[in-house]
Amino acid sequence: MSELQDKLYIEQLTAPAMMNRNAIKFGHWKFQTWKTGPGKTESITYAEGWGIMKELAAGLLEAGCEKGDRIALMCHTCPEWVRADYSILTSGGITVCIYPSLSETEMCYIINDSGSKIIYLQEENLAKVLSSWDRMPKLEKVVILNESFTSSDPRIISLGDLRNNGILFMARDREAVERRWRSVNILDYMTIVYTSGTTGVPKGAVHTHRSFNAAICRDLRDAPNYRPGDVLLSFLPLSHTYERECGHGCAMMAGVNIAYTTPKDIVSDLQLFRPHIFMSVPRIYERVYMAMKDLASKNPLSRIIFNSAMKTGIKVVEKQSDANGFIAMDEFTDLSKGTGFWLGFRYRIFDKLVFKKVRDRFGGRMRGAFSAAGSLPADLCKVFMAMGFTILEGYGLTETWNTINLNRAGKILPGSVGPASSGVTGRIAGDGEWQVRGDNLFSGYWNKPIDTAEAFTEDGYFKTGDIVQEVADGYIKIIDRKKGIMVLDTGKNVPSARIESMFSLSPYIDMVLPVGDDRKFVSALVVPNFDAFIKYFDENGIQYNKDSLEFSDEGTIPVCIKAGDDFIGNEKLILMIDEDIRKANQELEEYERIKKFHILNRKLLEQWGDLTPTLKVKRKVVEQKFEKEIEALYS
Repeated sequence: MSELQDKLYIEQLTAPAMMNRNAIKFGHWKFQTWKTGPGKTESITYAEGWGIMKELAAGLLEAGCEKGDRIALMCHTCPEWVRADYSILTSGGITVCIYPSLSETEMCYIINDSGSKIIYLQEENLAKVLSSWDRMPKLEKVVILNESFTSSDPRIISLGDLRNNGILFMARDREAVERRWRSVNILDYMTIVYTSGTTGVPKGAVHTHRSFNAAICRDLRDAPNYRPGDVLLSFLPLSHTYERECGHGCAMMAGVNIAYTTPKDIVSDLQLFRPHIFMSVPRIYERVYMAMKDLASKNPLSRIIFNSAMKTGIKVVEKQSDANGFIAMDEFTDLSKGTGFWLGFRYRIFDKLVFKKVRDRFGGRMRGAFSAAGSLPADLCKVFMAMGFTILEGYGLTETWNTINLNRAGKILPGSVGPASSGVTGRIAGDGEWQVRGDNLFSGYWNKPIDTAEAFTEDGYFKTGDIVQEVADGYIKIIDRKKGIMVLDTGKNVPSARIESMFSLSPYIDMVLPVGDDRKFVSALVVPNFDAFIKYFDENGIQYNKDSLEFSDEGTIPVCIKAGDDFIGNEKLILMIDEDIRKANQELEEYERIKKFHILNRKLLEQWGDLTPTLKVKRKVVEQKFEKEIEALYS
């Protein structure tokens, strides 16, 4: 089958038209799969999924929803999120995305700003709505994403009740839903996605069905082919455009199966779902690599073998690099070829002993993975390549329906985000900012015409706010956000992202947050890898107060999120972190080097307000929380 024939699933369709087509063409294929218990899963087909969406859409029509009404969706990533989303779109409505981790105040702002009249949400967030309903005058009804939920409040109904209402409504008017979804035009508004940025008031980026479809077609033209029977593993927030479009949108256009897990359970669920493709962010790749390294290094001998395998693998990957650093790797690449007899022989041995076992832990079927929403360090990309994985790093924003740059399979440049995507025109402005045009761009910010005008140049390019440099062959590298570049009081510009990336493979440092704006030198807040130090202390008989440790109760494996002062004040811990920082400093310019650091006694977490839902650090928030500790570094 030719490349063109293999991608005949690409069409210009509105979101509900795409689901209708899938129910007709791929109706018996699996659509959604989820875990129901240890080792157990359940699935529905595309035909079944479209039927549920239409029944829910009919329930919205019965509730009085008109075309163009805004309906909010506040839910963790799960099959119900997608069914609720497409019920809104099928009814002609506009989906307003709200991260379930947002505060009550943030939720109220989005509902009021968008004018949402109904909200889908999980029961865990019902209290937020009930305590603030009088502050949301346009909100009429809540739909709990639980089939059997009951409430004495007539304004609150279950997903099952909404479906039943829809079934009765369709019995009275069998064509009502059909008329409504077919009335949806490709240029109609589809969704409002509020920026989760680290500073300022959230802005609602408005996308049409056209920009959504253009984004999907763009990604499918540039990405490896989907094949019948493929499984996409989904765990990133669907409230963000990355997973919703690059993950779900592309998978649904290709008619493949979508399986669901969480970031906490991904390592254990990889073997359950055996995915072919997934979308991820750099922090997850770091966690997965560390978890795989631990699994492959259970004793001193296996640790020596794993480390030797990695050294050999990295040599092979670097041997495959051309003069500009490009690596011709895709799912069919044999890395050992062309590396010389002895190096190739060693790699093939380690591939059987180590790397194949790692790939098997990923399910044994992984063909490709994508990384975005933050820079993927070149070293981390090469580590996965060495193990036989192809990771395509890309770059985009909420306003662009994500991908505006993407590495191509067969021509990967680690440390870059690739060239401009198909259908995207990009340029570097005089100050280094990356600016783009394309059909995938948003229509504007909801209720913010001034901000919309300021987001574009006079000739129609969207200003991304990211500083870049071209590396080779049109491939670009993200230097930092304009707001992420620290300016020392000496006038030197220091990209914080460069410093942060130096610690991506550190076994004992979880995160480094550089500080330096208007300061004489760069300092840093350092989050230790508490679990790694617990293991090290226990193996070496180092005493510490175990009662002071706090663990996350999410996921299948407990993760230490906080430790006592005796733990972070341990001399060995301080020396080991200092050594990692010293090694990183050797790779940095003199003015970029970390001169002093403060070790935090806890992780930076989303639930504590430190991170966005896509795991980006809220820099100003964190700096305010640890203001005293930062000031002490400069006193």
